[in-house]
Amino acid sequence: MSNRVVCREASHAGSWYSASGNCQQRTAHAYKQVDPSITRRVFILGPSHHVPLSRCALSPAEVYRTPLYDLRIDQKVYADLWKTGLFERMSLKADEDEHSIEMHLPYTAKAMESHKDEFSIVPVLVGALSESREQEYGKLLSKYLADPSNLFIISSDFCHWGQRFRYTYYDESQGEIYRSIEHLDKMGMGIIEQLDPISFTNYLKKYRNTICGRHPIGVLLNAVAELRKSDLEMNFTFLNYAQSSECRNWQDSSVSYAAGALTVH
Repeated sequence: MSNRVVCREASHAGSWYSASGNCQQRTAHAYKQVDPSITRRVFILGPSHHVPLSRCALSPAEVYRTPLYDLRIDQKVYADLWKTGLFERMSLKADEDEHSIEMHLPYTAKAMESHKDEFSIVPVLVGALSESREQEYGKLLSKYLADPSNLFIISSDFCHWGQRFRYTYYDESQGEIYRSIEHLDKMGMGIIEQLDPISFTNYLKKYRNTICGRHPIGVLLNAVAELRKSDLEMNFTFLNYAQSSECRNWQDSSVSYAAGALTVH
């Protein structure tokens, strides 16, 4: 038997983000809300871009490397999640190929740097879930969301617009194409702020907005809905919104980004 620790390398460092560990991108707006003095566990839910999944999957790794320092996976929580029978195991290659969770690791490490030996992470890769699956995972994770020592990070971009994304929805009444995209995104953001999973599902069915993290968002909204049954007060507020470029004709393309924070009272 080998005692070698299984590590997931920072495979996208130097390409998708800085290998130096500098965190200066738009996502940092949400991380300013993190209180490292009370956070002891960080759940990171990211969509699967490369591996077809109809459920959620857990990593085979014990440690995730970042340009700043290594992050330990919470093996106790992982053991509890395995016992439910609801999770698949992703291969280490699939884990390292995926960027949705990794993109948040440098921010997590930076935000928690003053307490870096006092917390662990729980990475969860979220597949193309049905509505009933989103409800099932939301209910399962709601008990962790209710714990103030747990931080939940949901990885997602917003609209991927353009012919290369096979999505060219355009409401001419909004003016230029990029204005239409903004209106579409902010409509969805407003629904997320209402913390209503059914309305968010209906919005996606109607407009087909290419929000890559729609299923992780759906899981979170269903977790919140479960907790609201016990009169727990929660608020979600978007803090920032931007587009990679301003689309003005059919040859253009862009990706939208937004950062928000959920607070539990």
